[in-house]
Amino acid sequence: MNWGIILLRIGILCGIFTVLFLSQRFWYMTIWRVTANWGSTALRVAARIVYISALVAVVLVTADSFRMGRHHVVRGDFLSILAGLWFSSALLAYFSIKTVRGIERLWRWLHRSRRSRARAASGDSSPHATVPYARVEQLADPSRRYFFRTASIAAGAAPFLGVMYGFAAERLNYHVRHVEIPLPNLPAALDGMKIAQLSDIHLSGYMPRSQVRRAVDMANDLGADLAVVTGDFITGASDPLADCIDEVRRLQAPLGVWGCNGNHEIYARAEGAAQFLFSQAGMRLLRSENAQLTFRGASFNLIGVDYQRERTPGGRRLQMLGDTERLVRRDMPNILLSHNPNSFDRAAELGIELSLAGHTHGGQIQVEILDHRLSPARFITDYVAGIYQRPRFAPVRDDRTWQRSPKRVGLNLANLDPAHGQSVLYVNRGLGTVGAPVRLGVPPEITLLVLRRA
Repeated sequence: MNWGIILLRIGILCGIFTVLFLSQRFWYMTIWRVTANWGSTALRVAARIVYISALVAVVLVTADSFRMGRHHVVRGDFLSILAGLWFSSALLAYFSIKTVRGIERLWRWLHRSRRSRARAASGDSSPHATVPYARVEQLADPSRRYFFRTASIAAGAAPFLGVMYGFAAERLNYHVRHVEIPLPNLPAALDGMKIAQLSDIHLSGYMPRSQVRRAVDMANDLGADLAVVTGDFITGASDPLADCIDEVRRLQAPLGVWGCNGNHEIYARAEGAAQFLFSQAGMRLLRSENAQLTFRGASFNLIGVDYQRERTPGGRRLQMLGDTERLVRRDMPNILLSHNPNSFDRAAELGIELSLAGHTHGGQIQVEILDHRLSPARFITDYVAGIYQRPRFAPVRDDRTWQRSPKRVGLNLANLDPAHGQSVLYVNRGLGTVGAPVRLGVPPEITLLVLRRA
């Protein structure tokens, strides 16, 4: 058991709960301070009771959702959405306001330092020398305070407005992405084969069944030859898995509908149920299995695996796709359905030509600063969204070896035979959301992948 990893996880968890507590404490004190100035006692008491009641409700719903099992709190779509919107916007607004106040403190410190240097340069350290500076500060202070007060209000309001926009506008603004995938050694008959990919549906209080039906209809309009769903059909065990798969079964493709489990199927203990419901609907969910499919007389090998964990609960590193090598074919192209994009390095090492993944949601929120796109998903993976390439049969990077000899992996990659070509990964941004029902800069995605000869 790796105690260092366990302590790190405990520290991160404690840090998250501490920040959540501080943000809620900040808004509790702010609302109390604002309502204290209201003239009507009845209105002040009513506002505080409404706030406390709503806060207790969203805290209970949020705490209950961490169980990832059967929920004990009576809840509906409204409470779930309210909890997600409040905690996400309140936390972002708290950080924004604290940032503005930190800048204000820095400005004060710099101003005092400049005054001190000016007094020192004048050579007059008497108390009377500070009087003119004090008068200047008194005159400038109102405008400074007004500026920072206005900046604090704007910083506090912007996250609430952004979260509401992300919920009302971008969350259900489905985008269809057409992507051409160049693959090595692709038979001529498979050139132009189309694959429709859905991922991370998360049918729950945040994602109504009607919206899943709309996404399926949009996917059917693409006329794909093969349809795949790469995991996370639901979020928790109380979510209607059967309803989700009942909508997925409406996907239409000559080569059938195929899928794999995601991490939320594991949390909900629904891996077996998902497989059973798939088979009942005439589809197939692959769990460390493969199937040989034929298109225009040419064959390819479709592989599917459950969510690939990177470490045990004790922190020990696991080899991803450990039982997959036996499923790989050398006489035809291989397509892997693996929810976790971090399995791509191992898939490339095994010589798998194409991996299809999801899991990241593209981070759900993405901002661009100085031509750099910043996404929360970068904390868990280098493969955030879109298409990636890696040399086939390239060895998986060992972090400890990389730290000792950064050039070793590069030399191995350079020595690979170029005839092997590139292994390709596509990471779908998903349809649903977790944590908060919000997307900003990362619209939900339905993907049409077109295979091309490299």
